Amino acid sequence: MIQFNNVKKTFRRTEVLKGLNLNITTGDRIALVGSNGAGKTTMIRCLLGEYTFDGEVLVNGHNPRLERQIVLKDIGFVPQLPPPLKMPVGQLIHFSASLCGSDPQEMIHVAERLGLDFEQLKSRPFVKLSGGQKQKLLISIALGRAAKILILDEPAANLDPDARHIFFQLLAEKKDEAVMLISSHRLDEVASLVNRVIEMDQGLVILDDRVEDEVDLDSVLKTVITIKRVDEAFAKAIKLWKFKTDTADSDTAGLVWHGTVAGPDRLRFLGVLSRYAAILKDIHMEERKNA
Repeated sequence: MIQFNNVKKTFRRTEVLKGLNLNITTGDRIALVGSNGAGKTTMIRCLLGEYTFDGEVLVNGHNPRLERQIVLKDIGFVPQLPPPLKMPVGQLIHFSASLCGSDPQEMIHVAERLGLDFEQLKSRPFVKLSGGQKQKLLISIALGRAAKILILDEPAANLDPDARHIFFQLLAEKKDEAVMLISSHRLDEVASLVNRVIEMDQGLVILDDRVEDEVDLDSVLKTVITIKRVDEAFAKAIKLWKFKTDTADSDTAGLVWHGTVAGPDRLRFLGVLSRYAAILKDIHMEERKNA
């Protein structure tokens, strides 16, 4: 579906891509990782047809630079930084849908699944939205269309836990029919979403590995956490994940916490818990489907 053949890109005599070779096929869910300056963003922009380069990039046999309109019709893109658009939300959705021949109602439906009130926001300029609202809207535009290629740059960074779970469900609905290229600085943030890891460094692929594909993107983990003593910092952190404590029993209030974690978020959640390892007494996590 996607081919990079000896792709080179130079900026002011600095070679950013140094003969990149890569084949990506339908069903690949790729974590694209690497430090700043590794070439990830340049690779994505070559794929989107934004840069000239030496070598060849093909998307379903089409050159994204010369046949950009054809290529972009099949691509849903969520940038890491939202563009400073002054266009009202409703106009932006209809404009985006018209560019790719999609139904704007599908984008609105995705936005509402993610927790946005479209009627309330439709007249508000995009630039005036909160960071989380902008992220949800950009995801809605990318996933609310029949895109065969999803390019997601730190896609869930500004999402609350509930929205992250819905986002994972949306990806699950497309996992067998689309390519997903998820760029991130941290592998643990996206490890449970992917079945292939590509690491870049200094303009080259230094790791291309298949990984176990056993995590259900649509699952949740019913979780009970017991801590040794009441801790204000822990309570603040765990409440961000919508966990609640036993308020009916004064003996366990603040010590036992109940909540759910989206299956693909398990590593991220455990990373948060690791900060409080000294006060953790017990963790019980039970995987369930569509809880």
